[in-house]
Amino acid sequence: MYDFLHRILSLIAAYWTSGLEILILATILYYIYLYLRGTHGARILIGLALVFLTLTFISQVLDLAVLGWLLRSFSVFMAIALVVLFQPELRRALNELGSHRFFNTALQRREAIEEITDTVFDLSSKGFGALIALERDLSLKSVAESGVEIDAEFSKELLLTIFHPKTVLHDGGVILSGDRIVAAGCIFPLTQRDDLDRTIGLRHRAGLGLSEESDTIALVVSEESGQVSICHSGAIERNLNVERFRKRLSQLLLREENHATHLITQLEGETGLPASGGGALVSHSSKPGSSPGTQVAHTGQFSEL
Repeated sequence: MYDFLHRILSLIAAYWTSGLEILILATILYYIYLYLRGTHGARILIGLALVFLTLTFISQVLDLAVLGWLLRSFSVFMAIALVVLFQPELRRALNELGSHRFFNTALQRREAIEEITDTVFDLSSKGFGALIALERDLSLKSVAESGVEIDAEFSKELLLTIFHPKTVLHDGGVILSGDRIVAAGCIFPLTQRDDLDRTIGLRHRAGLGLSEESDTIALVVSEESGQVSICHSGAIERNLNVERFRKRLSQLLLREENHATHLITQLEGETGLPASGGGALVSHSSKPGSSPGTQVAHTGQFSEL
């Protein structure tokens, strides 16, 4: 018995570093899988991994020296290709890793959330389509340059004017930074996901695409139905009524303040919504204040959604 225990301890002492390396690598791969799951490049990554592993197994079993050499040579190029393929996801992950959010601007305070909520649902009630990006830590300067510079203090009246169907800028997106409207008529990147509901039009896809490439929160008002949605972290939550919208926006903007833990717990209990998105497509009532479960079909036109 003593010899058996001694051999086990000796084996552990000799190979514990290898076990630790395997554990670390498995943990890293697991969290990479969770982060990339549901993105437009996830299927491509799985396909490449399966092909690479299959060819590597065949070359090892059959001792195919040339094939093994080609796989080792192309592995460097494959790594570069994966970096290019997942560039939006990597940029967002590195930004989240290195950022420290304190939310000291007026936009993140309760008063600003109330004003945004009032503005969004006023747009909805008037039948004005809208796409509003709330800039956070990651700068949206390059996106703002695609539109018209405004640089004006945030006000409901100004947003209602911008998104009036008769104005030139109503089809584009508006960027809010702090308590100021930075630009209007901006072109947001469209999401490339192919697992979305076909009824989701370009305005929603643009908001979702911008949230995939940055830490931006995008607010979308459908021109056709008046439905209000929130896009964040590559997820879209659709058809929110006033109370759900206000509380969900409070969760997203106030979750990292000192008192956020208590606030989120309270809000989760009231709304039944998680504190952060996980890439899911969530649908609530079809119109503000309407009964749940009603679905409204949309066209693919940007101006209609």
